[in-house]
Amino acid sequence: MFGIWSPRRETMTASTRSEAPANTASRSTPPQPSAPPPDRKWGLPLAVIVIGMFMSVLNTTSVNVALTRMAADLSASTDDIQWVATAYNLCLGVVVPASAWLGDRLGLKRLYLASLVGFCVASMLCGLAGNLTSEILFRILQAAPGGMLPVTCMTILYRIVPRRQTGTAMGLYGLGMVVAPAVGPTLGGYLVEYASWRLVYFVNVPVGVVGLVAAALLLPQLPGQPGRRFDALGFACIAGGLFALLLAASEGEDWGWTSYRVVILFIAALLLLALFVVIELEVSDPLLDVRALRNRPLLNSLALIALQSIGLFAVSFYVPVFLQEGQGLTALNTGFVLLPQGLVMMVCMPLAGRITDRFGARWPAVVGLALSGIGLLMLAEVNPDMTRGEFIAALMLRAVGPGVAMMPITTSGISSLPAHLAGAGSAFNQLVQRVTAALGLAVLTAMSTEQQAQLWAGRSALVRPASDARLHEMAERGADGLAPLYQALKLDVLAQAYSDVFLVCGVVTLASVPLALFIRSPKHRRPVG
Repeated sequence: MFGIWSPRRETMTASTRSEAPANTASRSTPPQPSAPPPDRKWGLPLAVIVIGMFMSVLNTTSVNVALTRMAADLSASTDDIQWVATAYNLCLGVVVPASAWLGDRLGLKRLYLASLVGFCVASMLCGLAGNLTSEILFRILQAAPGGMLPVTCMTILYRIVPRRQTGTAMGLYGLGMVVAPAVGPTLGGYLVEYASWRLVYFVNVPVGVVGLVAAALLLPQLPGQPGRRFDALGFACIAGGLFALLLAASEGEDWGWTSYRVVILFIAALLLLALFVVIELEVSDPLLDVRALRNRPLLNSLALIALQSIGLFAVSFYVPVFLQEGQGLTALNTGFVLLPQGLVMMVCMPLAGRITDRFGARWPAVVGLALSGIGLLMLAEVNPDMTRGEFIAALMLRAVGPGVAMMPITTSGISSLPAHLAGAGSAFNQLVQRVTAALGLAVLTAMSTEQQAQLWAGRSALVRPASDARLHEMAERGADGLAPLYQALKLDVLAQAYSDVFLVCGVVTLASVPLALFIRSPKHRRPVG
């Protein structure tokens, strides 16, 4: 059957058996799943897993737009409502390491179906929540299947698609990964503005039902290795380490980066993650096979993903904030400004996949990272008078970058691994994206907050009503008279702070271009027989 390793597939001669080391039987080596036959149709099964990937990413971005209205309905403060997003992100990182083991235990198709069911049920509960506590609890429940879906989907892809066509498949798969962040704010803004924030969750249910039916009918059976034991100690170490790391990054700005709580969390994360590596090298059935990290193409791919993710998530966070808080756009209009970049990625990704299959991953990655860096430098010119057209142009150029480079970079790393390590490679890929996004945003936000405080102090020193007749007249009218000045200063300070954020992201992205030159482009071998 497809996707199952069979001892009959390769026969051993008597001489070969006699030359095998005597201790081979004592060390269990994970059986490698057979490569998919070249004549198997993988287009429809790929479309099925794209549905699950798209739904999980879309939900994350659309919920962020709804937080303000959600806070009003649930009588929550701005700081408290952020835990709806923070709790979800914390739990995403915790469940990812267990995805590879569950895929082996249940089989990839069963795990995918179970994740879809769990995500839909949790989405309904989130939409029905009557207070902030229950909303946060249901978001944690939603994060468990939400974190498993990306890893499971990518592992299924590598099991059903022939390696020589992986680039094309990853280009199509990537539509769900990067288009959803562009479509999510538009959809979320429309639902929040014209209906209810609860529909942001309820919309997952019909999409999930369609995905369930399609998966049951179209996905091939992909059994795993049910004999693997669960590495409970390893899971406790990596789950605790990632939770401590992400919590410190999320709350560092509020608690203080040098506070005891944050320092202790960082130290605990470092010790637990180091202990996890030691445990995984010793146990016979590792939760995540860290030996995959000995693979240089995978390490290079993870480094490039980390550097690119900083700019990718910075844009998805700071541009909507500037458009809404600085320029006063509604959530829906903000979504329309972000939508064209999603259309650009929709066009670029399938083309990038075909180019990768034909010419290799190196040059699409180099060109994509360079264009992404240039687009970020264009955003670094942000100012109070920047028009929507200028924003859209910069965002579209920046979107060409991940549209062209994201999937070739991912493909170059995971496709270089043996088949039995593909699940571990997918899990490491997701972990790097989650951790980098959280740490990158935390550092950039701290930098932005500090700079805004300095800029406000500088502007305040220059504002002296006694020496300026216009300011004196505005001050005499009280708060209403000073409101226009305050709004102008706020926009100017916000623009200067975010300009530096985008400048840092652009420099970091361009600095990653030399790493892309080390991507290997192996020639695909034609299958024998």
